[in-house]
Amino acid sequence: MLVVAALGGNALLKRGEPLTAAAQRGNVNVAVRALADIVRAGHQLVITHGNGPQVGLLALQGAAYHPDETFPLDVLGAETEGMIGYMIEQELENALDHDRPVATLLTQVVVDPRDPAFDHPTKFVGPIYERDEAERRASAAGWSIARDGDRWRRVVASPRPLEIPDLRVLQLMIAQDVVVVCTGGGGIPVMRRDDGSMIGVEAVIDKDAASALLARQLGADALLLLTDVEGVYRDYGTDSAALIHSLTIDQAAEMDMPAGSMGPKLAAASDFAQTGGISGIGRLIDAIDILEGTAGTRVSADA
Repeated sequence: MLVVAALGGNALLKRGEPLTAAAQRGNVNVAVRALADIVRAGHQLVITHGNGPQVGLLALQGAAYHPDETFPLDVLGAETEGMIGYMIEQELENALDHDRPVATLLTQVVVDPRDPAFDHPTKFVGPIYERDEAERRASAAGWSIARDGDRWRRVVASPRPLEIPDLRVLQLMIAQDVVVVCTGGGGIPVMRRDDGSMIGVEAVIDKDAASALLARQLGADALLLLTDVEGVYRDYGTDSAALIHSLTIDQAAEMDMPAGSMGPKLAAASDFAQTGGISGIGRLIDAIDILEGTAGTRVSADA
């Protein structure tokens, strides 16, 4: 099977950990063991990943150096794709004893500049703050901020992904049995000009939505949305919480899930499930079990 595995931010950085290269590499080293199991089971693998903490940190570093010369989010997205892709690529090659080629592709993703998301930023980026500090930073830098759990973070526009213009390159690599790391952080957000040329836009695309689009356009057999919880829970965070093992698309649509966490994963799983492929949500360490239907939450077109 051709499997698209989307790594949540926990694969690279756990909440409260320092944004250091050593911390991220340590987490990636754990993540690739689960990914290597998918490859060893005989499947082709395409890996995507988040970049929220990393792109936010780069923005802060740029502002601290020269506030009037900060790089736009599309450029920062490209930088994080390269950085994170490098770590995943190297650690996965090591985990597979260099038996399979692994390559990272900087991936552009087309969005609509008229998308209403540009007027309503929702995508968390950067570190977490206490409310007072978040408000001070927002006032100084012109940020939008929102609550993330019991803290506050910067939020930016997250338009819907429409097209992956680098798809032909991806298909060539997959045809040569390359494990590809791509569409990192939702891909590099770009728009098409009237003459057909492309240019970057100030946004961060949701990784799960972009991964679902990628899986559809590649004709993948499975989409795994891997995070740090066992799957989708009914009454999550309460004494009556219960893991849901399977959902139809209609049932998933009826669930009220947070926009900053499980909501996008359910939407992406439902989107891909419409193709008839396997959509699974669950823990990274259970990746192969989710694929085989013995762990996580499966979302399907019908019962």
